[in-house]
Parts: sequence; structure tokens; C-alpha cells
Amino acid sequence: MRAGQRADGQNVAMGASPKSRDGISPAGAPWTTTLEARVAQAQPNLSASRKRLIREILDHPEDTYFLSSRALAKHYDVNTATIVRTVQALGYQRFADFTADLRSHFVTHITPYAVMKSTAREKRSIADHINHSLEMDERNLHALHSSLDVARVTELARRVHRAHRIVVIGIDFAASLSHMLAYAKIFLLGPKDLLIAISFGRCLQDTVDAVLVAHKNGVPTFGITDSDKTPIARFCDSFWITSIANPSFHGSYVAPLAAMNALLIACAQIKPQQSLAVLRRKEQEFRSRWYSPRTPAEEQAGNGQRKKG
Repeated sequence: MRAGQRADGQNVAMGASPKSRDGISPAGAPWTTTLEARVAQAQPNLSASRKRLIREILDHPEDTYFLSSRALAKHYDVNTATIVRTVQALGYQRFADFTADLRSHFVTHITPYAVMKSTAREKRSIADHINHSLEMDERNLHALHSSLDVARVTELARRVHRAHRIVVIGIDFAASLSHMLAYAKIFLLGPKDLLIAISFGRCLQDTVDAVLVAHKNGVPTFGITDSDKTPIARFCDSFWITSIANPSFHGSYVAPLAAMNALLIACAQIKPQQSLAVLRRKEQEFRSRWYSPRTPAEEQAGNGQRKKG
């Protein structure tokens, strides 16, 4: 998990990034990936044919990010030298550097359909797909563990304790990560409250709108997302980065859940006696909910009730 914070004075506005007449985002636009920024910078020196080729590659990264230069040339019916010269025109000295940025571009623009299309193309057995999924989850957890900033976790936990009210926004696949989903309450929040927004990739409109409304009302905002280029990272006051990369079409939320567990532990340990008091009440409330075998008399009574029904 990496943590980030918006630069002071950064002007942000909702909406898609502006495009040039060639459909390429200008350098410095809010949603540009590294590859898009390179393309925008090199655009004045690119021929019309190279612009068309690059536009095709950018628009369909799920079809190309895993291809070699020779395979990419075959895919677009050009020779390998054309691919190499085009990549060099963007400022890349190695094709591997270009494909690394292309993969990052793909992840930023990822959709469930694109993921499924990409994995369906791979010649793997079902067992291979399962093992690959588990390996990626393991890598995501390793990345989280190696980059976990415990000071940031503690800082957020203290903010949670100070907040009068907390709203967590997570929609669609991120809904399971939300402890509370109360979008309508955003308009009631104030500077002493806290909004936590969870969304990944291109991010969902309602989640981003919630952050923008909260920001306009002076509500502190915190985001959990998977890149420092996402709308959540752009608009939230601070954020954590947790990867959801996985061949599964809906992604894997192992790393975000682990990050949230770290936050819950920090929250509990800031005021342990208060946490114990709350858990003690919950334990008393839940006693009747735990499973226990029925006595013969209870079984007989239950059977009698069913017969009457």
C-alpha cells in the first residue's frame, strides 16, 4: 500500500480529460497516463500514419500490451521496423519500457470485459488460471506489506477517532469493502467529519461525485484506490494505493481488505479500553446468535411446531 496526498493548490475539475483532434490527451491533463503524456509531447513530430497507429494501440491496450514488437507489427499489418521507429519516436530506447507503460495504461483504463477478454485469450488450463489468480493475490499482499506506511495508518486512525461522523463510499465491486454505504448523508457532513471513498481504475461516477461534493463542503476526504492517476487519488485530500490486479474480471480485493484490517487494528489500539467496552457490548448482543446443538426437548418442540404449520 502506498500513500499519497494532493499537492497544495492543485486545481481539479470533474470530467473527462480534454482530447486533441487526434484523440490524444494533452500532456499534463488530469487523466493522462505516462504513455499518453509521451504521445502528447511527441505529437507535433509524428506523421499522420504514426498517429493513427499509436491511437489504435492506446484505444485497445488489452489486445497489445502482452505482444512482442514482431507480434505487434503483425497485429497491425506493418513491418517490425515501423513499430520500433514509432516507439523510438515517443522517446523510448527499449521496447520493453514501452510495453511496461502500455500495461500501466491498460490497467488505468481497465474494465471487467477487458480483463476477461485478455485472460480468455491466454492458453491456460482452468487449474493454471486458479494458480495464476492466487499468485497475483500473493504478489499484491507482498507489495502491500513491503510498502505499508504504519505512520500513515496511525494518522488515519486518529482522524477516524476525531471525526464526528464517518461516511464510507464504495459502489459495485467495491461495495463489499464499505463498512457503511450512506451516499445521501454526504450533504450533511461538515469539516469535523470524514469521507472515505473506495474505487479503482477509472472509478465510478457516483463515488467521485461524492468526493467532489464533500470537498466543496470542506469535508476531509480519504481515498483507497489502485493508482495515483485515478480520480479518487486526484480529488481526495490523501489516499492509499492497494492493487486489485488479478485475472478475475472483477479484480481481487485481498490487498484493500488487508489495508482496511490494518486501519481497524490501529483504530482499536488508539483507545483500547473504549474498544474493549464496545466489543463487550457486542459480545453480549451476539450470544444468542452463536450456533449450539439443540437439546432433545428443543428438537421435539421444534418438530411439533413444524407439524402444526
